[in-house]
Amino acid sequence: MATQPVFAEAPAPDSIESLFAVPTLHCAGCIAKIENGLSKVPGVEGARVNMTAKRVAIRHDPALSPPELKAAIAAIGFDAEPLADPGVDVAAAENRGLIRALAVAGFAAMNIMLLSVSIWSGADGATRQMFHWLSALIALPTIAYAGQPFFRSAFAALRQGRTNMDVPISIGVLLTTGMSLYETLTGGHHAWFDGAVMLLFFLLAGRCLDSLMRGRARAGVAALLKQTAPGAMVLDAQGASHWVRADALRPGMRMLAAAGERLAADGRVVDGSSGLDIAFLTGESAPVPVGPGDEVQAGALNIDGPIIVAVTAAGADTVIADIARLMEEAAQGKSRYVRIADRAARLYAPCVHLLAALSFAGWMIAGAGMHQALLIAVAVLLITCPCALGLAVPAAQIVACGALMKRGVLVKDGSALERLAEVDEAVFDKTGTLTLGRPTPHGLDRLEAQDKAIVLALARGSRHPLSVALRQAVEAEGVMPAALEDIREQPGEGMSGRFGDEAVSLGRPRSLISLFDLASEYRRGEQATLLRFADAPRPDAVVTLADLNAMGVTTLIASGDRPEALEAISRATGTTAIGHLRPQDKLALIGRLKAAGHRVLMVGDGLNDGPALAAGHASMAPASASDASQLAADAVFLGDRLAPVPMAVRAARRTVRVVKQNFALAIGYNIFAVPLAILGHVTPLVAALAMSSSSLIVVANALRLKGAAR
Repeated sequence: MATQPVFAEAPAPDSIESLFAVPTLHCAGCIAKIENGLSKVPGVEGARVNMTAKRVAIRHDPALSPPELKAAIAAIGFDAEPLADPGVDVAAAENRGLIRALAVAGFAAMNIMLLSVSIWSGADGATRQMFHWLSALIALPTIAYAGQPFFRSAFAALRQGRTNMDVPISIGVLLTTGMSLYETLTGGHHAWFDGAVMLLFFLLAGRCLDSLMRGRARAGVAALLKQTAPGAMVLDAQGASHWVRADALRPGMRMLAAAGERLAADGRVVDGSSGLDIAFLTGESAPVPVGPGDEVQAGALNIDGPIIVAVTAAGADTVIADIARLMEEAAQGKSRYVRIADRAARLYAPCVHLLAALSFAGWMIAGAGMHQALLIAVAVLLITCPCALGLAVPAAQIVACGALMKRGVLVKDGSALERLAEVDEAVFDKTGTLTLGRPTPHGLDRLEAQDKAIVLALARGSRHPLSVALRQAVEAEGVMPAALEDIREQPGEGMSGRFGDEAVSLGRPRSLISLFDLASEYRRGEQATLLRFADAPRPDAVVTLADLNAMGVTTLIASGDRPEALEAISRATGTTAIGHLRPQDKLALIGRLKAAGHRVLMVGDGLNDGPALAAGHASMAPASASDASQLAADAVFLGDRLAPVPMAVRAARRTVRVVKQNFALAIGYNIFAVPLAILGHVTPLVAALAMSSSSLIVVANALRLKGAAR
């Protein structure tokens, strides 16, 4: 039988891909360590890290088992677990853990500070000792729990003979806690449990903000794959039909697609004719007619009539699955982007270690005792703790994103603001992006009131995009539908019925018109009226592109539409337009622009724009875009206007300026405070308070961005 090869045993693959969850990924340095480290493992062909999803995809020899790969990742310094389901959201679980730790640290800090007020007010003797012990009872379990994100990261780094930002944090917290416990046990006058817990609270606040901003850009591929149908009615050799799940479809099967259904697999039409809505793939607003011999793709919406399709590709081999893979691979470029905070972190840890060690050694040489030298080293570690640095970026990004949200722009990833600020080339899709993506009828004024009522009655019975547009336009004029008889839909032709003794119809034009016209024909008896449609440009498309050019951002139109359909918008905007582009063509265009040194902003709405949105240096999509495109984009804007695009670029540039100011404030604070700590003029408590004050100054500066979206 023809279907026998479907069940034949497949040859063993030369290589396979395995997914691993890596929850401890934090920066671009982590990406480089994992990818470079795994490339040296025998049997591993390559590895790609997805920073947002906190996972790594490894292409390797089938002889390498998951435990061996897990051990290889552990040898590089990262905990990992095999990931059977790509939809598992590791980063979301990490966010929940950080928020719980932040809540615990905040609650404990408030209570310990209340106890400390009594000590600062002059409590002495047994009363002071009681408050120290109460503070210890609250602080010790809090630090053990809330400090885990930093302790685990620091331990993993030290185990591999390297350092990171969490190493000085962990040393400072543990030394402060240990010294405080020693003072409490020996009846000392001072303990600094409040400083240690407050330090953790501010650090966790910065990390939570950063993690939440990163976590807004997930699940794009999952949304993309939802475009396909869950299954199809399959015809057997006798002509009987039965339901088959999409993952069980095989080449050679014949599936029946009724009007209104999406296709579950790629194939070739063998019987019937219809119109397919494939705007998700090409961006075309008009349905595409298909008949026997024509190729069709999974996810296409069958509009007019039933068709029988011979399956040629299913599951992971379909065109839509290829787009999903392109999106996944293109997103890796953004994962490798080195953020401002990551660049600062590379220099921070070794400098802090050196300062604390020199302070300790210097005071020991000067004759101070171990206790005094250790206290000064702890003060240095605390006063240089990166709370201000940790808040500098996320605080500014959160405020700017809030300001943009009030103006109808939803930014999903804080690092997108950094990338948006750097763009110098903007690539726009046409249909649904520069235009509204909705066909608008013209010539309705040539119809009498009664004819409009008949058109409305016919249009209401069809799901065809042109019928829907007609219905909306006529209803907007306050017209009521006429009473028709014998209304029916003829597949591939349109709607027909009777108005009294007259035959009326609305559907495919019978007259000879331009091949490229988008039109519908209304007939009443022998009289025919051609109703043309156009996709209206967004009201401020021309102004928006001119605004971007004035900001130093050049513009380009890249669309899946026919070149003829691009002429009008290209002339109106004075922008070069390229047509007939498939998803992989748009991706290649973005690649060429990047290779030429450009930082590309991709603006698109269709599912076919998904890979290009993921590959762009930054990306935006309108709220009318497909789910997959919205999730692939860094930002989504509401409404029918394009003005949010240049507004977001301006806000991003202001945000980066404020971030740099925050770093200058944090560095200036350290230049002033560190010498005082080294000279022994700062206790650990004062160091913790100074560190907290610097964090508040940074947050106050970030609040100036409330008016950034103007």
